[in-house]
Amino acid sequence: MHKFALAFHVEVWYTKSDRKDVIPMATEQEKNRRVAEQLRLIDDDFLRLYFNDNPEGVEYILNILLERQDLKVLHSETQCEYRSLSGRSISLDIYAEDTNGKRYNIEIQRADSGATPKRARFHSSMLDTKLLQKKEPFRNLAETFVIMLTEHDIMKHGLPLYHYDRICRETGAYLEDDSHIIYVNGAYQNPNDSIGRLMHDFQCVNAKDMYAEELSERFRYFKETEGGMGEMCKVVEERAKEYAADALQKEKVADIRRMLDKQKYSHEEIAENLNVSLELVDEVASGKVA
Repeated sequence: MHKFALAFHVEVWYTKSDRKDVIPMATEQEKNRRVAEQLRLIDDDFLRLYFNDNPEGVEYILNILLERQDLKVLHSETQCEYRSLSGRSISLDIYAEDTNGKRYNIEIQRADSGATPKRARFHSSMLDTKLLQKKEPFRNLAETFVIMLTEHDIMKHGLPLYHYDRICRETGAYLEDDSHIIYVNGAYQNPNDSIGRLMHDFQCVNAKDMYAEELSERFRYFKETEGGMGEMCKVVEERAKEYAADALQKEKVADIRRMLDKQKYSHEEIAENLNVSLELVDEVASGKVA
């Protein structure tokens, strides 16, 4: 079960066998707190909170993942929106720019299905859309890195990192378009190297279990102080509401599809019977909504 779905798990009242005391179910605040206590950096909602207004932390992990020591982050933000007026929009988990003008997008993907190469390609292309002004020459395009950090080793070679760049099939020469995609194996937890230790820390629930002091201090704030836990519980509550709304939307779409399959009702009748918008019915019928 998804961690945020736990916030909706019904805790039934029960009666003790030897007496008639009724134990009340946990409050929403208590349930949210329990969920928050189990969150890790590899959970994208906690990751976004943790690295929000935290360029030093972003700089630390970028230096490790890119096997550098000199990278300096000039600016970073979480939940960075890239909107398209006519197509699909995305929200980047972490966006950063270094002092040399290079751009970085770090994405957390726990589900293998969400970490496909085409998703990485799309993120890379969206980064490019904001890098040039009108009529600015293409040679000014900044170097970009899309870093897909996955919970499992989806490439299945046991390596900590997988680097992908465009090459010429015939000669093996790099295209040198300054566009890079890197997959990080979150299951790689070798204590003898920096990437393995970082991946271990991304899986930790408690600050005391982490290797890096550069990460554990802020981690401890969120997990061990009332102020930090309050921020985390708010994130859990917001995501729980989104989860409920998504579940309701999926239920509506399933009902629409069932009525469409019967081929007895017009789109207007379906919208009226199910109390949904005609636009949603049209989108389901056309395949725009899966």
